Amino acid sequence: MTKLIIQIPCLNEANHLPGTLAALPKVIEGVDTIEILVIDDGSSDSTSAVARHHGVHHIVRHRRNRGLAAAFQSGVDYALRAGADIIVNTDADGQYEGEDIAKLVGPVVSGEADIVIGDRGVRDNAHFGPLKRLLQRLGSSVVRSLSRTDITDAVSGFRAISREAAQRIFITTDFSYTTDMLIQAGRKRMRITSTPVRTHPAARSSRLFSSIPKFISQTGVTVARVYTTYNPLKVFGGAGMVLIVIGILPILRFLWFFIQGNGDGHIQSLVIGGAVLLLGAITCLLGILADLISANRKLAEASLEKLRKLEARLDEKETKKVESKAKVENIDQALPLVAQRR
Repeated sequence: MTKLIIQIPCLNEANHLPGTLAALPKVIEGVDTIEILVIDDGSSDSTSAVARHHGVHHIVRHRRNRGLAAAFQSGVDYALRAGADIIVNTDADGQYEGEDIAKLVGPVVSGEADIVIGDRGVRDNAHFGPLKRLLQRLGSSVVRSLSRTDITDAVSGFRAISREAAQRIFITTDFSYTTDMLIQAGRKRMRITSTPVRTHPAARSSRLFSSIPKFISQTGVTVARVYTTYNPLKVFGGAGMVLIVIGILPILRFLWFFIQGNGDGHIQSLVIGGAVLLLGAITCLLGILADLISANRKLAEASLEKLRKLEARLDEKETKKVESKAKVENIDQALPLVAQRR
């Protein structure tokens, strides 16, 4: 049986959540069970109560607001323990069309993709302003290059993930999971694709960032950090080689004047060049050290992946035990009734 869990990270979404829940599909081809998971990220309103009232199957609540990335990771971890074969992430404000979840899930069910991103059609989306369209396209092109994927809407939060892919993803940023997850998945050679999805006008302003400049800076830091995490030798080695080349230039200048007999007046070129050259060499050594640390990170991620799978097996066994015990209790209760009838 294929189980789909639709997770919805929430922060003070009591007003918007009912409409979002009502729009979610009840039946999807290739999926046997659909369950809803709400992650209440420290809401100060009645988000959790509204979720319970509308029959949400699972609720995870953070005692205080921990951010979208942490809410996403909490949801993925819980969904894996709950036996999800596919996890779909959507927003609580109704930005995405609920019926399009079937389009996201399709390639995962058929085995054609590990991750499917909902493409909002940024270039022609009537709900985005000109500046937002430009920034989204520029950001997506950068992430597409760094992650070695062909995704045109990198920051779309509307996405489906297979169980195997979810077990290999470990969000490390505190800001947003979207770019972090894509760069990780691309570097781990997962099969990633996208599909066009419909969107609705924003019901409220974004709670992820307060201004466009802040969003750009935080996203840039996230992308740089994640890329450096998985490519430390390339980043530090490249920076070190640039410094070495810069350091060589004033040294060559000194040698030129030294050969001509005027070296005494250009000692500063030798000192500056030597200092920059040394800095470049140190940076290259840091790249080698960071690469060794990155190798240890891969081993740690492999261990965490195995741990997740082990936890899932234990949870599955525990669930079967509980179900088996419930059947035995029902039989025990039925026996006296059978005796009475006889």
